[in-house]
Amino acid sequence: MIKAFFSSGDVIADRRADYARMLAEQGDHAAAAELMDQALELVPDWAAGWDMVGSFHEKSGNVSGAIAAWRRLEALDDDGVFGARLKLAAHDAGPAGEGTAIGYVEALFDQYAPQFEDSLVGKLGYRVPDLLMDLVSEEMERLGLEGFEHALDLGCGTGLMGERVRAKVAHLEGVDISAAMIAETARKGIYDRLQKAELVATLNARRADVDLVTAADVLIYCGALQPVLAALMPALKPGGLVAFSLEAHDGDEALFLRPSLRYAHGIAATREALVAAGLEVLRYETAVLRFDRGAPITGILVVARRPDVVVSAANELAGDGDRAA
Repeated sequence: MIKAFFSSGDVIADRRADYARMLAEQGDHAAAAELMDQALELVPDWAAGWDMVGSFHEKSGNVSGAIAAWRRLEALDDDGVFGARLKLAAHDAGPAGEGTAIGYVEALFDQYAPQFEDSLVGKLGYRVPDLLMDLVSEEMERLGLEGFEHALDLGCGTGLMGERVRAKVAHLEGVDISAAMIAETARKGIYDRLQKAELVATLNARRADVDLVTAADVLIYCGALQPVLAALMPALKPGGLVAFSLEAHDGDEALFLRPSLRYAHGIAATREALVAAGLEVLRYETAVLRFDRGAPITGILVVARRPDVVVSAANELAGDGDRAA
């Protein structure tokens, strides 16, 4: 996607970029790319311009042109806010790296914060918070839980998940990587505490002090689950619950990066990762999470529990070996 327009510092280049965007909005992406190529001849170090021309080439079907633009962008964008590395990886032109692309995700949601809810709920039929809360409520009833003492909503965004869980929680914290998202949700007064932070760092700072962790449509930007789950387990109180969503795929790979720059996680591999981390899987379901360009996005909904006594999959295997001996 194209980030909000950043001036090149050259009036003529900016004017050509404006015309290019108009052409792209009319569907003529090849002409838009050609005009942006002309603009970049004037300002060859303009990172936002390379982001735009890469997008125009991609949408016109010129993938090689897009890859060339993103390689140039990657060299110019030290903070990674344009996601060049992810775009290259999504087109098998480079590695995605490990963990969250913090600069890209932060910039993405800072840009989207003002219209986030209208776009996600109103236009894309987003319903993950409702689906997750229904599962959590059913498990609370089954386990005889009336509520939670301390909940942590990771990637809280504008508070869509927090609004659903608020009535069940005595103390509710929200964490998000985007300052603009934090500002939007602060106006609602949902959370007892809000913090701008990356989620793994947030979890690593906790020690068994939360009994509910939620992450609605958040881990799709994080890549591999193992580092997240490894940080999650010590943060949860024994018996504490975690509820989260993922985008799903049916293949053998643990995950892959989609052209949307969101990760899709394998249905079987994800369950195995949960068990290996020592979590007790309470609910594990697939559902349509939202729509993207008119197509349904299928995802995984998980509710899991930290056992009162943590036994890892490795320990269980070792124990089985001991008994067999």
